[in-house]
Amino acid sequence: MQTDFLVIGSGIAGLTYALKVAEACPDKKVTVITKTKSDETNTKYAQGGIAGVMDTDHDSFSKHIDDTLIAGDGLCNVPVVEIVVKEGVDRIEELIAWGAQFDREPEGDFKLGKEGGHSENRILHHKDVTGREMERTLLEAIKSRRNIEMVNHCFVLDIITQHHLGYLVTKSTPDIECYGVYVLNLTTNKIEKIVAKITLLATGGNGQVYRSTTNPAIATGDGVAMVYRAKGRIENMEFIQFHPTALYEPGVRGQSFLITEAVRGDGAILRNASGEAFMERYDKRKDLAPRDIVARAIDSEMKINGTEFVYLDCRDMDPGKFVEHFPNIHAKCLSIGIDTRKDMIPVSPAAHYSCGGVKTDEWGRTSIKNLYASGECASTGLHGANRLASNSLLEAMVFSHRSYIDAVALIESLSFNERIPDWNAEGTTAPHEMILITQSLKELKLLMSDYVGIVRNNERLQRANRRLDLLHEETEQLYQRLIVSPQLCELRNMITVAYLIVKSAELRKESRGLHYNTDYPGRSEILQNTIL
Repeated sequence: MQTDFLVIGSGIAGLTYALKVAEACPDKKVTVITKTKSDETNTKYAQGGIAGVMDTDHDSFSKHIDDTLIAGDGLCNVPVVEIVVKEGVDRIEELIAWGAQFDREPEGDFKLGKEGGHSENRILHHKDVTGREMERTLLEAIKSRRNIEMVNHCFVLDIITQHHLGYLVTKSTPDIECYGVYVLNLTTNKIEKIVAKITLLATGGNGQVYRSTTNPAIATGDGVAMVYRAKGRIENMEFIQFHPTALYEPGVRGQSFLITEAVRGDGAILRNASGEAFMERYDKRKDLAPRDIVARAIDSEMKINGTEFVYLDCRDMDPGKFVEHFPNIHAKCLSIGIDTRKDMIPVSPAAHYSCGGVKTDEWGRTSIKNLYASGECASTGLHGANRLASNSLLEAMVFSHRSYIDAVALIESLSFNERIPDWNAEGTTAPHEMILITQSLKELKLLMSDYVGIVRNNERLQRANRRLDLLHEETEQLYQRLIVSPQLCELRNMITVAYLIVKSAELRKESRGLHYNTDYPGRSEILQNTIL
């Protein structure tokens, strides 16, 4: 297959970009590929909303910028923060014009919520399924563009560069170029090549490397792993955000049900096993402190009390408004026997968002030519050491817009590379048993959760590294001799991402933002990114 614009991923980042380049270049082909269904993305599970300065009577760009910088704990790229906050309002209004329905007051103004780290009410939302509404809007808009092709059930194996043409490519190789990707077509079970002039990575996060995560099963860090193998630049992978309040369900592993931060914004209170409202002991902002602080506080309370969860108390909230604002959460709680009018909700932190990723500039360009990245897989410099709540959807729209501007200006100067070889699967065989893959995956999730979680230390990181080395060696041996499968490729990608998280954590000799190392409890005055 040949396509002018290739988009890998169908969340808000990928769909926003695809729609824009298709409209700007109606004579060009745009192909969006996703490894499951087009609507199965991290975007779909975003409950809380999108942050934007919509109420200029009480809010301002400077306030939103300051809140983002405070949350980022000194590592945000200030010009990038200004770009996202100031351009973000136009992107939100664009989404509304495409048909997104955000909740409004009876008189017509937007209902603006408040979440941890925000100084003003500035969160637009659609009930407690904001991401789903935004994705629905974009998928509907894309249906009208005849030059966009959606290809589902297509697993990307590798980015094609000069390496596949027989050249030696290293981290120091100048002008590494992307010519497209190799994919495993899950419908035909054949490996195909897609040659593209320009490629956008919008592959989402990597929460599945942890035992408990709010991310769906597809969030296996594929984009980051592929760019690292292609010798592209990755940065700040140690900053993994754990959402403080995922629903605790005994025995449930994998994707945890998210209890959005907006619930605390509307008045819910965190309590420990003794019923004490403990957040005032950790931060003057109490339950609305930034996520890194709240997650560490919950982690501390669970360890002090020997419990696996704390409680979120919604009993003093207006029951009618709770059902109106959070119908999805209300239904989920009722389904497991929790009545929020009289019962507290058991919650615990779960891996939620990666603040690091593929390093990009202010136009979404990666270190590999003709390859852009947007959304959670990218590290734009907005989040620094900790993402401010509801800034992620905003960032994705802004950088997909900027990537589109840059890509459209470049497309006419590019041509297809006609020399790409077919995938070589010579000598590989079908696996005799899956236990070698599934057991390694269990080990990976366990070691990352136990050794590289909310609180870390040097000994834990060293242990994680040693075990990852063994998992890497065993998995590479499987990869060399077996016919590729999504399960094997995802395991390989997750081991790579786990290695990048651990290596970045070892390089940061301080505690900052989402990275807390008990061997370095203080902050360094030397600000630096960890670039791998």
